[in-house]
Amino acid sequence: MRQWLRSYLLLLRWSTIRLKFMLPLMLIIQTMLAVGIVIGFSFLLPTIDKDTALYLSTGAPTLGLITVGMVLAPQMIAQAKTEGTFEYNRTLPVPRSAILAADVTIWLVTSLPGLVLALLTATLRFDLDLDVSPLVVPAFLLVALTATALGYAVSYAVPPAVASLVSQLVVFIALMFAPINFPADRLPDWLQTVHQGLPFQYMAEAVRDTLATPTDGISATPFLVLTVWCVVGLAVTLRVMTRRL
Repeated sequence: MRQWLRSYLLLLRWSTIRLKFMLPLMLIIQTMLAVGIVIGFSFLLPTIDKDTALYLSTGAPTLGLITVGMVLAPQMIAQAKTEGTFEYNRTLPVPRSAILAADVTIWLVTSLPGLVLALLTATLRFDLDLDVSPLVVPAFLLVALTATALGYAVSYAVPPAVASLVSQLVVFIALMFAPINFPADRLPDWLQTVHQGLPFQYMAEAVRDTLATPTDGISATPFLVLTVWCVVGLAVTLRVMTRRL
C-alpha cells in the first residue's frame, strides 16, 4: 500500500507538471460551459418555472462533469497516444491503477471550480432554494468517476482519431438529446427507451436528486446503474493498460 501511495503521489506530480499549461485552459473552458448553460439556455425559454430552473441548475454541473470526463480527458489521451506518452506510461514500474487514479484526481480537481460557480450562478439567477442531501458528495464523485472511466475506456481502446470523434458525439448527444436539462418525457418514446440503458439520464438524476431532495426520497437506481457503468469503464481501461506491449 505504501508503494502504491508513493507511486500515486509521484504520478500526480508528474502529470500536473506535464499539463501545467493545459490545465488552466481546460479549467476556464469547463467553467464557462457550466455557467454558460445556466445563463445561455435560459435565453431560449420565454418563461422559466420552478421545475425548468431546477433542471437547468442541476443539469449544468452534470454536463460539466460529462465534458471533463468524456470529452476533455479522452482528447488528452488521444494526444498522449500521438506523442508517445501513452506507451511511455505503460512502461513505468508503477501500478497501473496508480496511473489511472492520478489522472482521475486531476480531472476531478479540474471540475470543481465549474461545479461551484454553476451552482452559485443558478442560485442567484433563479433564486433557488435547494434541499441538499448528504449524499451530494458521493453522487458528484460517482458521476465524475463514471464519466472519466467511460471516457478513458473509449480513448484507451480505440485509435486517437476515433476517440476524438466519439468525444464530439458525446457532447452533441449530452447537450441536445439527453434528458439532463429537461425531463425525459419530452423525448420520443424510442429515445426514452435508449436512455434507459445509457448513463446520461442517471448522471443527471443522481445530481438533481441530491441537490434538491424529492419528497419521496432519493432513488437508489441511478447510483446502481452508474456503479455498473463505472465498473465496466474501469475494467476496460485497466485491461488495456495491463495488456502486453
